[in-house]
Parts: sequence; C-alpha cells; structure tokens
Amino acid sequence: MDTVRRKCKVIKIGDVLIGGANPVTIQSMTKTRTSDVENTVIQINQLRDAGCQIVRLAINDFNDAAALRRIKAKVKLPLVADIHFNWRLAISAIENGADKIRLNPGNIDKKNEIEAVVSALKTARIPLRIGLNSGSVKYAGLRKYAMGDKLVVACMNYVKMIEKLKFNNIVISLKANNVLDTLAAYRKISKVCSYPLHLGLTATGPVYSGIIKSSVALGALLLEGIGDTIRVSLTEQPIEEVRAAKCILESLGLRGFGPQVISCPTCGRCKVNLISIVKDLENKLSATDYRPLVRPMKLAIMGCVVNGPGEAKEADIGVAFGKSEGVLFKHGKVVRKISPGDCVRIVLQELKTKEKT
Repeated sequence: MDTVRRKCKVIKIGDVLIGGANPVTIQSMTKTRTSDVENTVIQINQLRDAGCQIVRLAINDFNDAAALRRIKAKVKLPLVADIHFNWRLAISAIENGADKIRLNPGNIDKKNEIEAVVSALKTARIPLRIGLNSGSVKYAGLRKYAMGDKLVVACMNYVKMIEKLKFNNIVISLKANNVLDTLAAYRKISKVCSYPLHLGLTATGPVYSGIIKSSVALGALLLEGIGDTIRVSLTEQPIEEVRAAKCILESLGLRGFGPQVISCPTCGRCKVNLISIVKDLENKLSATDYRPLVRPMKLAIMGCVVNGPGEAKEADIGVAFGKSEGVLFKHGKVVRKISPGDCVRIVLQELKTKEKT
C-alpha cells in the first residue's frame, strides 16, 4: 500500500524544496570546526558526493559565522547555521549567507532576541528551523508531562511566539534519544501544525545501535507519511549518516539512489565465500557514479540452491551459486555460468551495459 504523505507547507532551503509532495531529503552535519574552511569544504563535498542534500554547520563564535561566506562560495549544498545561546550569531550567519537558521528554544527564548532574528530572516527570505532536543528542552511548567509531550508543548509555545511576528517560513524537529519518545513527539506535532518536519533522534550512541534506533523510529514515521527531511545522527563520520539515511529511504521505496544488493545471510549450505563477494561488490558500487534510478535496480547475489535461484530470477541481475560456480540471471532468464572469482566483474559489466540502454 502506498504511503500517504502528511500535508504540509513547502519550504525552500537554498535550491532544495522540502515538504508537500517533494521527495524526503537527506541531511547531515559537518564535524569539523566551521572556521576551518578548507576541511569543512572537503567534508561538505564528500557528503554531497555520498548523497546528502542539506548540510548543517555548528556556529560557535563569530569566526564560524564569518566563515560561512567563504564556505558557500566553494560548495553547492544549502548551508544551515546551527545556533545556540547567542542570538547575535544567528544575525551574523544570516549576513554571511546561511540558507537556513536553526534555533534551539531551550537556550534562545527571550522575546527581543527572537524578534531580532526573525526580522533578519524576513529580510534575507530564508527559513527557520525550530529544533528541540530532549537534552536541552526547558521543563518549567512541564514536569508532569512525558518527554514527547514536553517537546511538543515547548515547540508549539515557540511557534506561536514566532507566528505573532507574522513569520511562518518554519521547519520543526523534535529529537529525543530513544525511539518511543521520538515517535510520540513527531506523531503529536504532526497533528497540530502544518510545517515540514525534520526527523531524527539525538545522542543515539555508537554507529551500530544508532543506525538501528534511527531505522526503527524514522522508518515507522515515514511509513505513516510523517517526515520531510531526515538525519541519522551517529557517533561516526558524517558520510556514514548519509549512507544509513539512503538505506532507510530505499528500504521503504521512497527514494532510489542506484542499484540495491540483495544477498543471503549464508549458512552451512553456502559453498562459496559469499561475504567476501558481496563486500567487494558493495565497495565497487559505492566508488562508481551510478545515476539515481526511477525504479531501483535489484542485484541479487545468492549463496545456495534453496532461495538463490528464485531471488536471482526476480532481480534485474542475479547470481545463484551452487557448489563451485554460479548461474547468471538477467530478468529471470539464465544467461551463463560464472565462477565466484569473476562474479563482481561480470555483474558490474552487466550493470554498465544496462545503464547505457
């Protein structure tokens, strides 16, 4: 059954449109010091090449804010300035070309400060992300609420304050550090406002557990039609965040980024080193510029005779291995036999031939 997307406003961030019927976009955040322009630019370009569409940068001081102008001249991704504690940094980031500003209601909440930032946003005609985290949400008057409710109530209080300033170029995020609070917060906020929602968890931990938590929470929300942009926050290099986000969107059929590999987990029936073959194929695919496909192409690499032939037949290109050799399938038809050592080379050749047609 096709997912029905939640109806919301369309917001423009640089050249990227989010919300409405636009595809769910992938975000990440640089992990360099923003004032280190050279390394920040390198990381942003790596993220772009990996499939990131919007990037956020930490603005800790005025040197970071000033660096935005030089960074923007060297990259193509929209830049989101992440502002905490000092509202004047938001003004400086706007003046230096930020494409969006993120404010945290937990540490920038004085009326005069918000008014000044909103005035600058109006002049620059760029959006505001109201980004709440469970670790910094203010509890005053909310102690009796569960975390999901705290995030929603605090967010809507902030939204109403900004709407009174006749500003509604807004994106919202409500990030908790666990799946259940995150689900509760986004489900509730989705029913009380029409702004685009940026999905994510915060402080998810190491890469393995972080990917699992993010996949469960973001996958559930996206299946319900909730979410317009996503970030998989990991204690790892940001390129891994993008790879994980792409896998989540592809697994739900929401985006296609190139060939998808289907492979069996292997067991005692497998007579070839399938793990090595699949890793080699995955590495070569990630290093090759395959255009995004309207219909994701499936590559099946299977290691035994139980499910192998069936999965290989269903794929665009498939290989089912037996004792010492495999059978190559194209669109359900047997093409020829191949050896394990030739598998990756032949599959890539077939893929390149198909890409040209």
